[in-house]
Amino acid sequence: MKVMKSIILGSAAMFVGAGAQAADLPVKAKAIEYVKICSLYGAGFYYIPGTETCIKLGGYLRVDTMLATNADFDAAVGGVAGAHNRLSNYYTARARQDLQIDTRTATEYGVVRTFAELTFTWTSGTYSGAGTSAVNGATSYTSSLGSQIATGGVGLYYAFIQFAGFTFGKAESQFRTPWAEYPANNFELPGSAGWDPVNQITYTADFGQGITASFSAQDQVQAYTTNIWNVTGATAAGLAVGAYGANDIGGTRAPDLVARVRVDQAWGLFQASVAAHDNHAAYYGASEPTGHPNDKWGWAGQLALSIKNLPTGPGDTINLTGVYTHGASSYNFHDYMSRSYAMYGGTGLPGAYQSLGIAGVSDSVFVAGAGQELTTTYGFNGGYTHNWDPYWNSSIFGAWAAVRYNNTAKGYICGAMVTTLALSSGAAGCNPDFNYAVVGTKTSWTPVKGLTFTGELAYMMLDQKHASGSTVTLPLQSGVAKPAAVYELKDQNSLVLLLRAQRNF
Repeated sequence: MKVMKSIILGSAAMFVGAGAQAADLPVKAKAIEYVKICSLYGAGFYYIPGTETCIKLGGYLRVDTMLATNADFDAAVGGVAGAHNRLSNYYTARARQDLQIDTRTATEYGVVRTFAELTFTWTSGTYSGAGTSAVNGATSYTSSLGSQIATGGVGLYYAFIQFAGFTFGKAESQFRTPWAEYPANNFELPGSAGWDPVNQITYTADFGQGITASFSAQDQVQAYTTNIWNVTGATAAGLAVGAYGANDIGGTRAPDLVARVRVDQAWGLFQASVAAHDNHAAYYGASEPTGHPNDKWGWAGQLALSIKNLPTGPGDTINLTGVYTHGASSYNFHDYMSRSYAMYGGTGLPGAYQSLGIAGVSDSVFVAGAGQELTTTYGFNGGYTHNWDPYWNSSIFGAWAAVRYNNTAKGYICGAMVTTLALSSGAAGCNPDFNYAVVGTKTSWTPVKGLTFTGELAYMMLDQKHASGSTVTLPLQSGVAKPAAVYELKDQNSLVLLLRAQRNF
């Protein structure tokens, strides 16, 4: 047996030796590229193997349930949610996965940075009325954002390049504050520019000690345009939901021009922002020969203050924002909010079926043959956050905003309401101005780092300005199951509760 084993091993060695002589000399194995920590830009960065570029991956997974509304973050202000009937959702659910990709490379011109944030979202939809007669009730499924069955929706929040003080791409508007409409909350508040990033070209000058100045040309569509209403095209169906005309926005002509000065230091932050917004309408009628109104530039201004290191506790913060707009209403009523409102409630007025609060936000209004009348808005929001200990914090927050139409615009809108909806108080009792307010509170628990559970309660109020006791006669609205009837115009409100679980990584 030993002899046989020796013969086999010897033969194997002979074949290996012959193979080695026939082949080229062995090539030295390449060194293994290990992923190395990059400490230049803070925790979480690593060198991309074989490069001088550092990368950081992050994001979150979030699960929301909103009670008493059909929208995530927003109140029951319109559609089937505002109808407050059997079509209204008692709850709406959302699940979202967010992925953030941050790369940075040191160069002779400074750091070159790219940043992208992608989201994958699934949201509950709702059912709208689709009946065609008094005895033929039916509904149809309506998708919310990313609510397609099983597939959800894909979103791109950020996608920008920063180089030598310039920012190119989809980034936060230079008008908004770091907290935007969230001074101490998750619910959508008016009174400031919105969070939604926007395509832009921006230059930021850094003067040191936290003092910067930014100058930007940013896309105005869709985040920074509300409505340009051609009141000549107003219909009963549109007026009933707070649309005071046909939306008649033309193609892009000029970006919004934005300037910002910011002081960001240990004590907190101060910011002043201004923006210019071109209102470019389409045509009076369906074709070019009908003519069009001339462009009108609007503007917005904003002041903001954040105070940190409060004596009430470590990490406590107060955030405050105030804004004024003229022909640039999105800098107050941002794109995450509804821009038209139809909220139903009870009534004690004899002959009225229910009460209704209707209101609408626009950048401008016009009628055929006339120029644009710019809409004025103003408002504020604020919030205070207190940390009870490293695991629990609570906040209170609020906002108030107003929409004001000039006398000419009121004449256009009220003329349509009197004629089309049979407004009982006539032109003298008609006033499309309104106020919008929110108050609320939030409490969060973080049992372990990166995992937070939140409960948030918000109360929203719509204060319409039509004469007390005014009524309108509405047509059948099968989509929200409201009959053709007389409705009392009245202030409305909505109470919503957000429950959230979020894991950041």
